[in-house]
Amino acid sequence: MAGGWWAKAQAGGILLALLGWVSSCVTTFVPLWKNLNLDLNELEVWNMGLWQVCITQEEGVVECQAHGSFLALPPELRISRLLMCLSNGLGLLGCLLAALGLEGWRTCEDKPGRKRQLRLAGGMTLAVAGITTLVPVSWVAYDTVLDFWDETVPDIVPRWEFGEATFLGWFAGAFLAAGGLLLACSARSTRTATPLAPARRQAPAAQGLPGGHHLHPKNADLVI
Repeated sequence: MAGGWWAKAQAGGILLALLGWVSSCVTTFVPLWKNLNLDLNELEVWNMGLWQVCITQEEGVVECQAHGSFLALPPELRISRLLMCLSNGLGLLGCLLAALGLEGWRTCEDKPGRKRQLRLAGGMTLAVAGITTLVPVSWVAYDTVLDFWDETVPDIVPRWEFGEATFLGWFAGAFLAAGGLLLACSARSTRTATPLAPARRQAPAAQGLPGGHHLHPKNADLVI
């Protein structure tokens, strides 16, 4: 019963990890981290991502332009680039390690201890990948809130708001962390009870025969 539960935990963990990794990759490259609606021209919607800024017009035409310089970006965007790329790499590595440690795979099948180590390493790597996804997304969201409620900026100036990638990034980080924890918990060392060896019976002591004769241990089957 417990073995079936842990097998389900492994399957659920690897599925959550894969879903979180794919979502994290999408979050990294889509230009939907921030949205801006211009009051003067409501037919245009500005979208900002880590790599480019896009303008969507009413006709459905999208024009994108890459950020001019990496050093010219705000600190939250610069660090978010690095952390999201790190998260994508760690997520891929964690999925590979955890997949090799699954009980259904034949890799290291004769070494259950090695498979548990692979699952544990993959789970911890995925948990770190989840954290490195949640940190930059939350940082950009925090700065967006501060800029939105900044009283020093006139009210007529448009304000950036949350984009769809912000919510997708939160879900991605949560899925990576949850999948990694499930895989790490399923890698716990289960002690299997080994049956005790049967007690060795000692040979009965040689009893003296009538007439003073004794049985020798090597010739116990001979009767004199």
